[in-house]
This record gives sequence, C-alpha cells and structure tokens, in this order.
Amino acid sequence: MRTLARCAASVRIAAMKTNRRRKCKHCGKLYRVIAQCRERQRYCGEAACQQASHAASQRRWLAKPENHGHFSGPENVERVRAWRKAHPGYWRAAAKRRNALQDMKSAQPIDAKEDRPVLTRDALQDVISSQQALLVGVISSLTGSALQDEIAQTMRMFETRGAMILGNVPRPQSQ
Repeated sequence: MRTLARCAASVRIAAMKTNRRRKCKHCGKLYRVIAQCRERQRYCGEAACQQASHAASQRRWLAKPENHGHFSGPENVERVRAWRKAHPGYWRAAAKRRNALQDMKSAQPIDAKEDRPVLTRDALQDVISSQQALLVGVISSLTGSALQDEIAQTMRMFETRGAMILGNVPRPQSQ
C-alpha cells in the first residue's frame, strides 16, 4: 500500500512539472513549457521571442573560438567556388521558376491631371541604410562575384582610389 502511495505521489509531481510555466527571457510573460523541450526552452512561442531566441543562439555560436572566421578565408572561398561551378545557374533557375507562377501585370496609367503633393527626398537615414546594400550590389555586379572576401577587397581598392582622387590620401610616389 505504501509503495502505491509513493508511486501516485511521484506521478502527481511529474504531472506538475510538465504543467510548469516559465517566464520568457525576451518578453517576460509567463508561458507553458513544452514537455519535450523542458530542459532547453527559455522563450515563448511569440514570433518576436522566437526571433530573439534565434539571435541569441547565433551569438552563442559565433562567440565560440572554433567558429571565428568560419565563413571567411581562402579555403571557404574555394569551397563556394567549387559548389557554384558544380551548380551553374542555381540562382537564375530559381528566379525563372518564380516568375512563371506569377501573373504579368501591365503598369497602371498615370493620371497627369490629378494634383499631387511635391515629391520630397528620402530621409537621410533611409538613404544611408540602403547605400551599403547598393554598394555591395554594384561591386558584386562589376566583379561578377558574390563572395565576401572579393567584395571587401574591391571595396578597399575603390575607397583608396576615391580618397586619392579627393586628395585625402597622398598619392604613391612613382620613381
């Protein structure tokens, strides 16, 4: 009889543990822990909290010394080149498939008679945030490469050349 009571008590304790609620590390709200993940789960199921969980996981992974420089260096450049050579047109093929599923729409005619407010320039913050992506895209198009190391090298070369043109850096002396 006593063993049966102990067994029932342990079942009740186990049931209580599975119904526990925890405070989310991101939003601070209480959530019900998923039984299969109870040792590891620290974030609730909200989209913003899941995004924060993923960002924290990436930070932990990048903080490990063995992962420093994982995506850069000559061996990774060669690995990417080999993969691209083995899969020519991979990105272009995906773009063609995507367009085939979409309806073609003609441009809406512009009514010139309608009054419109004066067009204003974009806010400085918007222009600055898009300039980096624009620069990387232009350099990638010019060099024909999307590898970070090659884009960084080309950016340094352009920056040095621009500084020399503007007179910010002394020109190398030819002998």
